[in-house]
Amino acid sequence: MIFKSLAALALSLCVAAPAWAQIDIVDLRDRHVTLEHPAKRILLGFYFEDYMAVTGPGAMDRVVALSTPVWQGWRPMQYAAYVKAIPSIADLVDVGDTESGTFSIEKAIAAKPDLALLAAWQYDSLGATASALEEAGIPIVVVDYNAQTLERHLRSTRVIGQVMGAEDRAETLAKLYETAITDTLARVATAGPSGKSVYVELAKKGPSEVGNSYGKGMWGGIIDMVGGENIAKDQVENWGPLAPEYVLARRPDVILLAGSEWTGAPEAVSVGFGADPAVVNERMGAYLTRPGWDQLPAVKTDDVYAVYHGGTRTLSDYVYVQYIAKILYPDVFKDIDPMGELAQFYHQWLPIEAEGVFATRYRPDQP
Repeated sequence: MIFKSLAALALSLCVAAPAWAQIDIVDLRDRHVTLEHPAKRILLGFYFEDYMAVTGPGAMDRVVALSTPVWQGWRPMQYAAYVKAIPSIADLVDVGDTESGTFSIEKAIAAKPDLALLAAWQYDSLGATASALEEAGIPIVVVDYNAQTLERHLRSTRVIGQVMGAEDRAETLAKLYETAITDTLARVATAGPSGKSVYVELAKKGPSEVGNSYGKGMWGGIIDMVGGENIAKDQVENWGPLAPEYVLARRPDVILLAGSEWTGAPEAVSVGFGADPAVVNERMGAYLTRPGWDQLPAVKTDDVYAVYHGGTRTLSDYVYVQYIAKILYPDVFKDIDPMGELAQFYHQWLPIEAEGVFATRYRPDQP
């Protein structure tokens, strides 16, 4: 009877024990990482919104340390919106920024995370410091939305789901993203090349100084993906300014001004969280006063648009793919409302709403 009782007790303990098995991951640097259980204490380096979308309610309660400068510094209004919704974010340990060399290994270890979730560019910047984290018993998992490929977006989403014990949510999001992108590409393939040339400029410095354009990645990659002719292709490798004379000579059919929430940039096209539509329109209009721009096809047809620079390299960036595709093929995408899709994504998957200006067309009739 004693043995039977012990056996029954052992069985009951097995049933009551957590169902988590060892988690074996191949991350986005093709590194094999093993976790004993889903992460409970996270050092979060980047992809803050993607982490929250995949992990779900309470995601930030599991974060103990942040690379705050790349959130608060790069997207200050977005950061402020999340702090308003989740005040505890402001009290998290700030481990600094790998790219600027301010990352503190001491602060990272002292926060006692059981996982460091980093972007690929952060892992690369850490160099030998990455080994120091692992030697301190902090495993590192690398994800990569910066590559802007469907395959790496999907893999990154599923990896976050694995390490956070949120596989079902991750799979739903991965399928949502895959469906949106494949639908867009299928429509573009059926329509054929748009025949429209596109110029994109980082609209941070104001009209008196030429900002970067994009040859391969970022907005350049999206333009290529959706059948536009990127005038920066073969002119700059990744990013860099184009000569004003070259832009005038190429006579772009579409102009995209990539804006963000930059501080200390009073002439920037201030797109993003909390943006004022009137101010955005006014700043866009200032760019159109450049010498010769009034003769560009894009300006004559009012095909000048602002897009949120912080919107790319994320799980919701499919809406910007849709947005640019709709500019190039308005009839093919007349049933698609990219900004409505963005609002729905935030409402369904994130703890804040998408309140601001994230993409818009210049309106010359507005003051």
